[in-house]
Amino acid sequence: MRGVGTPALSLLGLVSLWVVAAALSADPTVLPQPWALIGPFWDELRSGELLYHLGHTLLRVIWAFLLAMTLGCLLGLAMGRSERVNQWLDPWLVVFLNLPALVLIVLCYLWIGLTEAAAIAAVTLNKVPNVTTVIREGARALSPDLDALAGVYRLPLMDRMRHVVLPQLAPFMAAASRSGIAVIWKIVLVVEFLGRSSGVGFQIHLYFQLFDVGMVLVYAFSFIAVMLAVEWLILQPWERRVRRWRLA
Repeated sequence: MRGVGTPALSLLGLVSLWVVAAALSADPTVLPQPWALIGPFWDELRSGELLYHLGHTLLRVIWAFLLAMTLGCLLGLAMGRSERVNQWLDPWLVVFLNLPALVLIVLCYLWIGLTEAAAIAAVTLNKVPNVTTVIREGARALSPDLDALAGVYRLPLMDRMRHVVLPQLAPFMAAASRSGIAVIWKIVLVVEFLGRSSGVGFQIHLYFQLFDVGMVLVYAFSFIAVMLAVEWLILQPWERRVRRWRLA
């Protein structure tokens, strides 16, 4: 109960700051009170618009997350286990780590077109370098003693990955997942803002043009709520589970 109560109190403190800031501004067109968003939220929910756009954004986040984690884990493992591979790919990694997300998004739209594939590719390319960096460090930290033990028993490649490599990499994968999901959905909103006709980012762009702060907040906080649920119900329990063997 205490574990649930602390985050709840923390969020309550954030809402309290919002109430105070809105009272100080005294202008609902600049910053409305939290309860002023209940009506617009319910109207969007009842009309189906909110769920429609949330669904499209969430689908893009899932696709980009799965692709970025898969590619990043493969590259990170290869670079962490082979110094020669690392020497070849490290300059590429540095370039993509320092390439602004906006540049990649614009280039993908220019090269591929204003399509769903371009949107997901832009988000994936932005996140793969970060995942690769985390997994590379995890691969470098693998125990040589366990490697030697697997060699003595001549474990097949798949058994070695399952019983030796992945359990040691799991905490690094969990860290990459938690940071990745937070970054990916923000980039997805930028992608939708610039070139999609659906999603939370598209709606924020629409209400930005109308100077409707309330509706911008409705869509922003709706998706933040979804991501908090993913964090608390999926990612944090999984991270505790994969770290458990280290504490045993």
